[in-house]
Amino acid sequence: MNIPALQSIALSVRSLTIDAVQKANSGHPGMPMGAAELAAFLYGVELKYNPKDLKWLNRDRFVLSAGHGSMFLYSILHMAGFDVSLDDIKAFRQVGSKCPGHPEYGVTPGVETTTGPLGQGLANAVGMAIAERKVAAHFNRPGQEIIDHSIFVVAGDGCFMEGVASEACSLAGYLGLGNLIVYYDSNHISIDGSTNIAFTEDVGKRFEAYGWQVLRGSMYNFEELAALTARAKADRTRPSLIILESIIGKGAPSKQGTSGVHGSPLGEEEARKAKEGLGIPLEAPFWVAPEAYAYFEAHRKTLDQEYQAWQARFEAWKKANPELARELSTWLSGKATRELDLPAFKVGEKVATRNASGKCLGAVAGAWPNLIGGSADLTSPNVTQLPPNADGTPLVLTKENPAGRYIHFGVREHGMAAIANGIALYGGLRPFVATFLVFADYLRPALRLSALMKVPVIYVLTHDSIYIGEDGPTHQPVETLASLRAIPGLKVLRPADAEETAVAWRIAMERLDGPTVLVFTRQNLPVLEKADPDWPYTMALGAYVVQNPARPPEVTLVASGSEVSLAIAAADIVRAQRPKTAIRVVSVADRQAFYAAPAPVRDAILSPGSLVFVAEAGIAQGWERIAPSENIFSIERFGESGPGDKVAEHLGFTAQAFAQMVLAKFA
Repeated sequence: MNIPALQSIALSVRSLTIDAVQKANSGHPGMPMGAAELAAFLYGVELKYNPKDLKWLNRDRFVLSAGHGSMFLYSILHMAGFDVSLDDIKAFRQVGSKCPGHPEYGVTPGVETTTGPLGQGLANAVGMAIAERKVAAHFNRPGQEIIDHSIFVVAGDGCFMEGVASEACSLAGYLGLGNLIVYYDSNHISIDGSTNIAFTEDVGKRFEAYGWQVLRGSMYNFEELAALTARAKADRTRPSLIILESIIGKGAPSKQGTSGVHGSPLGEEEARKAKEGLGIPLEAPFWVAPEAYAYFEAHRKTLDQEYQAWQARFEAWKKANPELARELSTWLSGKATRELDLPAFKVGEKVATRNASGKCLGAVAGAWPNLIGGSADLTSPNVTQLPPNADGTPLVLTKENPAGRYIHFGVREHGMAAIANGIALYGGLRPFVATFLVFADYLRPALRLSALMKVPVIYVLTHDSIYIGEDGPTHQPVETLASLRAIPGLKVLRPADAEETAVAWRIAMERLDGPTVLVFTRQNLPVLEKADPDWPYTMALGAYVVQNPARPPEVTLVASGSEVSLAIAAADIVRAQRPKTAIRVVSVADRQAFYAAPAPVRDAILSPGSLVFVAEAGIAQGWERIAPSENIFSIERFGESGPGDKVAEHLGFTAQAFAQMVLAKFA
């Protein structure tokens, strides 16, 4: 180990951090300056990577969970040969830069996941570790181990305060993820000051209780970093937490060790003194030690030799296992391995869409053997139990069975969603997760990141309205649909019956550029007779005509999910009193897609000139785009405990009341 060269790399991380944050007049210099040695060690010694092949299957994954310290990552990616130039670093935190304020997946080469909301990256890494073990168990053969890498994380005090990290790390310990190594940058400083004001627990003992191996050392001893990492890698039965005592802002003479260096530029005077004390040339802004560049030039040759050796092993594996090789290619594409044969349903048959979803999920699992997921302790009510594996192997993913495909996440909604993001980011697997719709608020930050990163995680959210009944308002979502539809890039599908449910699953599985929420009922709904013969195609555009009059409609009743049946019943009531009124009923399964559809498509469905009314068992927010507020039949309050139909009656949310809203327009 060339310690002088590694010291030059660490010094260069500090140099670039000081200048980038100072030039941007914004950023977090403390973490990169305090953990620069770890950056040098990881990319200069430990990690297995190829800057020219960012999708190399067997690369080590590195996650900077402490995403505010993004210059830690950008500095070292630049020196290590990734496509991050000094000009990119000089544009730190500027619009269009490859170096945004926090690391963003798909923006900066070498960034494996979007981090910044603390704890998310650590939970993503748990998902990556689960994925690595599963893919390795499925594709490795004795003497032909093509997947044998590790997941490395750098996390800070804030990450370990966050609940999402606790949820994910608890599960990681239970699953014995020995391929996961987490370095704790323990500098004891947060924005408000010393962590002693709010966070004094022994994190190491907590993680030992989770089932982790816990090691301790100093951030500033390269030989110790190497020894601790070797011990972590040697224990393949437990994830490892390496607690490294550090000094935030190390090298800033008056600010190091204080909260003042956490999230603000050093200032010109402090930056000058820091450079003088560290030995960084004052006349060379954005200075990188020549020894750092030279070291990485040589190190890349070593890494390339390892990469080429792996490629040779991979080619030998493909020749020896041609069927497995084809399967791996399909898994990595995200596409089905065979035709998706979804179940059929009969018109008039009454099926809860959650139950229809369960049948569809079985079909999806057959077409995508790389489907993996589970529920937050709601397998039965979510109806997400997968069918037994055809080869008789155990279905449930455990420490002893890493090849399993059903995960019991426990009551850990937030951790579950963040783990699913990591599984999706790893590649080759199609993750789904499930809980009640109302508990989407427990996982929302991770779901938002699914959308931001455009990863195809599928969220199965059941028990979608007041109709769940007796559990009462704590479990009856009224505002949740609107809040989910507000997330850019998130596809929200609320099918009206079992047939729409099947189409919704197909849409979700064929979508590879973002997450999808599938919203299902607890109560039975009739399978509807549909006026549009091409309704599955039209539904993919967001909406379609369920009932159509013989002449242009005077009234168009729009609804989603279970309220489509309510709208049909309301239409019957209106027709009984006004037989000559031409009424159309429209199902809007995907409101965002419908709003984004070309105007001719929307006009063909809504029929300009007709009176448009909307019914949905939730708040009206967002429907005002197609109907005036007085024409929206909604629920603007929390529900009640009682049988679902009685709750609806109590709230005045009935077909009769919707019909009266329509009839009032003709009074």
